[in-house]
Amino acid sequence: MKRVVWIIVAAVVLLVLLGTVPYAVDQSEFAYVTQFGKPVETVDGARDAGLHFKLPWPIQSVQRIDRRLQMFDLPGAELPTFDPQGQTIDKMLTVDGYACWQIADKEGVDRFIRTVGTPERAKAILGPRIGGRIGAVISKMPLEDLIHVVSPNEPGVEARMQRVQQALLGEGADSLVQQVRQEYGIELVDVRLRRFNYPDSVRPAIFERIRSERKRKATDYETDGEKRAREIRSAAERDAEIIRSTAQAKAELTRKQADAEADKIRNEAHSKDRDFYVFLQKLESYKQMLSRTGDLLLLSSRHPLFQLLLNPPGEPKKNGEKEPRKPDAP
Repeated sequence: MKRVVWIIVAAVVLLVLLGTVPYAVDQSEFAYVTQFGKPVETVDGARDAGLHFKLPWPIQSVQRIDRRLQMFDLPGAELPTFDPQGQTIDKMLTVDGYACWQIADKEGVDRFIRTVGTPERAKAILGPRIGGRIGAVISKMPLEDLIHVVSPNEPGVEARMQRVQQALLGEGADSLVQQVRQEYGIELVDVRLRRFNYPDSVRPAIFERIRSERKRKATDYETDGEKRAREIRSAAERDAEIIRSTAQAKAELTRKQADAEADKIRNEAHSKDRDFYVFLQKLESYKQMLSRTGDLLLLSSRHPLFQLLLNPPGEPKKNGEKEPRKPDAP
């Protein structure tokens, strides 16, 4: 009896071993194993790549899901931007973008299979949802911020792009990333706006407005330049006036100092020999009088002029000496 039991057990084991089917799992995929339609195992190729075994179909089946990063283009949309000034003629933009996604993890594979099924279906679900989020974000942003985002020469462009990306993906439990992960098992890696453009219907009006704005800007530059030129001229004239006033004050001070020094020298000379100093002063006066060649002078021989020339002052007398007697004039 025991032998029969062992034979039966061995036969069952042999049938099981002979009935298993090997299958290989690549590093770039998930293997989703089901038994009679119910999930029994999910193999992550990043960790458990290689050869695995399963029961033959229809008992067990394997569905392979790509675990790599996948990208798809978002459908273009014409969206209004935030315009507090009410100038809506050029505030409509056509927006093109793309989204990157992948299966979140092993737990997300089952949710993805049940709710989405295929990558094509994932694009059909994520496209409208991301497009709605883009419309909500763009409608709250001024046009200037969006234009700056795509301007490569604008300083801080990376920071602005990061802010737009964060606004699209959201933060916290209510973010688009968390919602998509919880509902579909999809990890939304990135959403980017590739291109902004104006609709064809408003481009002529936009060009005309651009020309008028450039003319107004040129006028503002000219006005500002003239204002600065006047300020520079006024400052230069003010500085020149200050320099002239300072120079005149210094010249006046120098003249006064020179006059004071001359008076000091004259006073010293006068104190040393008063008669000689008076003699020099008279000579200077007579020199100015006689320099007028057009005048005719009739003078007596007893005129003080001749007395001065015939009797010049002598040497200064020393203490105790008498002044020598001057000869009488003829």
